[in-house]
Amino acid sequence: MKYDVVIVGGGASGLSCALTLASAQGRGWEWAENRRYLVLDTGRSDMNRALFNNVPGVPQGTTGKELLDKIKEQIKSYGGVDFKEDKVVKIEGEKGSFKVHTEGGSTYEAQFVVLASGFHRFEIECEGVEVVDNPKSPKPGRVMIKHDGDFKVRDGLYVAGLLSGASSMFTSAAGTGVQVAINILSEWAGKPVVIHDVPEEG
Repeated sequence: MKYDVVIVGGGASGLSCALTLASAQGRGWEWAENRRYLVLDTGRSDMNRALFNNVPGVPQGTTGKELLDKIKEQIKSYGGVDFKEDKVVKIEGEKGSFKVHTEGGSTYEAQFVVLASGFHRFEIECEGVEVVDNPKSPKPGRVMIKHDGDFKVRDGLYVAGLLSGASSMFTSAAGTGVQVAINILSEWAGKPVVIHDVPEEG
């Protein structure tokens, strides 16, 4: 099955990336219409064990699972995003013709791939990826993937969240996912874009 973007990981950064991409639809931008996105996730995000009291705009006492479910609801309101529970084992190809292979035996084609699978380990076979120690982790043994400083690993391949070296705070991780989405949208637009909404005048 073909997608415009396959996102590997459904935590803070992966879902924020998907939400931003999906929200570009319906704004009169021809380059953003009829795009298809896929989030591949194993369901083992650290957010499932989190409790949030200091996230701006999120009610104190919100659990990570509740917040993940809420973000998924937001994404589904725009459409264009599929969710699959499966483990990615291999990524091959290049921009425009990536193939993402899963443990369950599925293969997905994508124009872009976003790696957002967390900083515990990276065991996906993927050419051009350099895994190093994560300098911002409060715990030893955590990893990150080297990128160009703007989350690009190589052409068409991006990294987001803790795997990109972000601090292990929800807003830090989510922000990298949003930035990756903006980078991809800007490539399609051929110029820098951002996505804002304003209330209708009444």
